[in-house]
Amino acid sequence: MDSLRWDGDVPQLRNPILVCAFRGWNDAAAAASTALTTVGDAFEAEMIAEIDPEDFFDFQASRPTITLTEGQTRRIEWPHNNLIAARVPAADRDLVLLDGTEPNLRWRTFSEAVATAADALGVEMVITLGSLVAEVSHTLPVPVTGLASDEQLVEELDLQRSSYEGPTGIVGVVHDCCRQVGMRSASLWAAVPHYVAAVPNPKAALALLRRLEGLTGIAVEATELEEETASYEEQIDRAIAANPEIEELVDRIEAEQADQLQSPEDLPSADSIARDFQHFLRQQGDET
Repeated sequence: MDSLRWDGDVPQLRNPILVCAFRGWNDAAAAASTALTTVGDAFEAEMIAEIDPEDFFDFQASRPTITLTEGQTRRIEWPHNNLIAARVPAADRDLVLLDGTEPNLRWRTFSEAVATAADALGVEMVITLGSLVAEVSHTLPVPVTGLASDEQLVEELDLQRSSYEGPTGIVGVVHDCCRQVGMRSASLWAAVPHYVAAVPNPKAALALLRRLEGLTGIAVEATELEEETASYEEQIDRAIAANPEIEELVDRIEAEQADQLQSPEDLPSADSIARDFQHFLRQQGDET
């Protein structure tokens, strides 16, 4: 496809899995994009292709930015969707990372470009990372829900099949495109507390990363993210302690969530988190 631009020859990778994260609606508190960046940094990943933004973005809605190089030369940074190869010598497979921004336009064509790239690279499975706003506590383990494209994959990866119906982001369209071309796909979603959704959440990013490790069988060095998580929790604790109303809210959410954790049959389901996601999408629509 014309919009898919390879940086040299298509690389030869070993049984690769494509892992995608998109900034925007699918990336509450930057948890998904942070998890993906951590993977790329751990394996010194290199860019292999990009999807040209020209056909897929309304630049009045997703404006490019100007940066200075050496304090003089101006450079325009466009909304990007880059394909990055992460070779993992210690494992029996490599990873391909799609570090992207949710496009404004032509989602079906965009998803076809992703599928075309995956096919050219010999990708065996596509995994997308997402994060959404929910009524959860920052003091407890991050709820991570997994969905998969077919029953066999659901059983293999111990995920859940959702019956959710409602608004979706580019992640949902990419999964549908993968299904249509016969490529297996799975999706991981982390829930982030609604009362601190405006700041990056390294704890949710770390939870996504650890769940991704379980799906791919590839361990990722994340010491820096672990340190950021500890600092994040300390800062949020101090901020909440200074606000009695928020502290009361957090105590209530923590108690309700703790009760659910003690009753496995009442754990948050894919559908309940999906309903939170629908609410999140509607909130975002109201703000634009």
